Amino acid sequence: MSLTAVIFPGQGAQAKGMGRDLFDAYPELVDRASELLGYSVRELCLDDPRRELKRTEFTQPALFVVGALAHRRWKEDGGTAAFYAGHSLGEYCALHAAGAFDFETGVRLVQRRGELMAGAAGGGMIAVTGLDREQVTDLLRQGGFGSLVVANDNSPEQCVVSGDAESIDALGEFLQAREVRWVRLRVSGAFHSELMRPAQQEFSRFLGGVDLGTPGTPVIANATAVPYPAGGTAEILANQVVSPVRWTETVRYLLDAGVTEFVELGGRVLTKLVARTRATHRPPAGSAQELGSATFRERHGLRFAYVAGGMYRGVSSPEMIIRLGRAGMLGFYGTGGLDPVEIERGVKEIQAAVGQDGPYGVNFIANHDNPASEEELVDLLLRHHVRTIEASAFIQMTPALVRYRATGLRRGPGGAPICEHRVVAKVSRPEVAASFLAPPPDPVLDRLLGSGAISAEQADLARRVPMSHDVIVEADSGGHTDGGIPTVLLPSMLELRRRAEAERGYHEPICMGLAGGIGTPTAVAAAFVLGADFVVTGSINQCTVEAATSDVVKDMLQDIDVQDTEYAPAGDMFELGSRVQVLRKGVFFPARGNKLHALYSHYGSLDDLPEKTRSLLERTYFRKPLDEVWDDVAVRLRATGRAELAEHADRQPKQKMALVFRRYFGYSARIALEGRTDDKVNYQVHTGPALGSFNQWVRDTPQASWRHRHVDEVGLMLLDAAAAHLSEFSSEFSGHRTA
Repeated sequence: MSLTAVIFPGQGAQAKGMGRDLFDAYPELVDRASELLGYSVRELCLDDPRRELKRTEFTQPALFVVGALAHRRWKEDGGTAAFYAGHSLGEYCALHAAGAFDFETGVRLVQRRGELMAGAAGGGMIAVTGLDREQVTDLLRQGGFGSLVVANDNSPEQCVVSGDAESIDALGEFLQAREVRWVRLRVSGAFHSELMRPAQQEFSRFLGGVDLGTPGTPVIANATAVPYPAGGTAEILANQVVSPVRWTETVRYLLDAGVTEFVELGGRVLTKLVARTRATHRPPAGSAQELGSATFRERHGLRFAYVAGGMYRGVSSPEMIIRLGRAGMLGFYGTGGLDPVEIERGVKEIQAAVGQDGPYGVNFIANHDNPASEEELVDLLLRHHVRTIEASAFIQMTPALVRYRATGLRRGPGGAPICEHRVVAKVSRPEVAASFLAPPPDPVLDRLLGSGAISAEQADLARRVPMSHDVIVEADSGGHTDGGIPTVLLPSMLELRRRAEAERGYHEPICMGLAGGIGTPTAVAAAFVLGADFVVTGSINQCTVEAATSDVVKDMLQDIDVQDTEYAPAGDMFELGSRVQVLRKGVFFPARGNKLHALYSHYGSLDDLPEKTRSLLERTYFRKPLDEVWDDVAVRLRATGRAELAEHADRQPKQKMALVFRRYFGYSARIALEGRTDDKVNYQVHTGPALGSFNQWVRDTPQASWRHRHVDEVGLMLLDAAAAHLSEFSSEFSGHRTA
């Protein structure tokens, strides 16, 4: 996967003839811009009869119009950006592209900005090459140029100094004497310095009368080198006039966020600057970015080896997945229990924000009752070109799962398989892990090939790759769990991987991550020490701003400790005896869920239940007679195309009892998500003790409240502290050995 950043140049990129291929494509916009400006943009850019294109008050509107039109064409051609950025004036193109304001507003903004900046006389600027910002700053200090500032930090090899004209003249002589390469820029003002303060104040007043929004896609601000915050557009734009352009830091931020492709629209100046910064950029040693497997990070276009698992019924919301993706982490959209329309809406929302090939995934949970729903979900995933899924609760390789994997295979250079569909398998048992570490079963591939669902080449390639190149080893955790011990489970799975790779000779390495109990920095550090290629969190993400569960549930979860969870039957695998780990503190669900499973195990039908027990269930569990509960279940089954199951259950009392009891599990989960306060004791909330340990770690900090917990910030807190812990441990260990 790769992330794309679209960048726009500023003053200096203008050239006679620019926009020639755009003006005829968008005549209405060009005419509207000319009408607002009071002169012909087309004539200015193509002919420049009055030699005005190099004058600031004309340059800035011209560059904005060309940049905006270039972006419109790029989008129409299918371009999708994960980030935007622009150099000085180019930042207005970036904000417009990200939806912060419309085209007409942008024209008015840059027209006024250009007028004010053109009127700021008495200053000058010098470009210095071959030195970075610190070196240039040191030279200014040595020469006593206290009034001059580094206005543009363009790359590790180029800076622009700004200030009063007299000092700029003296600086040129100073640099010449030291054989430092420099060139005087043809500008009349000391742009991006304190000498622009009067213009900045006037522009700030102008911005006060303009309606500016928050970018829909992150825009990296020149003044801060981080994304624009919500509601901060006007303030940052005003400050930009007097603030340095932190372009080198901007590019580094984008690289750290996982950007691999930079698309420059409206010029070619920035592409060279990006290349120079990219050539020297390295993550700091011992940083969070270096934790885990570089193969895993590169495979999924990530900045960090950090994954947030999918949570049922959309608790892992599109908002959560988008926020993680933009931070360079991988999140899985929780589709279990959602209808196809809602899933499709969420996928579209995520793709619009991070790009079709951006860092995101979709949870694909096995449906043992209705295999047809798996096929329907695969059709949706393929239709929207979803590249990565999280396979959960699978005990065997189903045709739908194999079809998804195989249809993403193609032959690369030298005939090696290229996998465009990634299956990240979540496993807790060695025998299931072994199935995912092996190629798809031959009988399943043969059936898919015979039906025309896959091609002969795809079937052949599928026999040369594992079902999953990435496996999540799930120890004791919230939700579905086998209660595995991580220090036992992960080493066993790593040995399985070693044998699979040795026997099969796969072209790509297999990565293994650890889930379950990851709630503190020491737990993250321990996972990496055990050999995990990446870490996976779950429970802690349910108690964040972005989690799509009720505030009532979040209020309950933020106060739990490690002992406040319990095991209960899994509603979707009730008859099989599978378990989920849930909240115990303040609710009756674990006790009641276990009671229902005990009754199911002991009795053959609802009619066999003792009258006292039946009355208790109807009064406190279901709040209606069990016969009415069955009627509701049967109606639902028929409405969802499963009338045959309803008819079969009518003839099989044991199955009928299971379906009725399952109704309680669905109800208890639903009321928790909705936050119904009239029946809190029946809340079913999947969570594990990792959340309790996280709560203890953040006690007496702002993050003690879930309202200050954002999913990406939580991940970065854990990774940063884990990196520091490992670095400290390494130093102490080395010291002990030396001693």
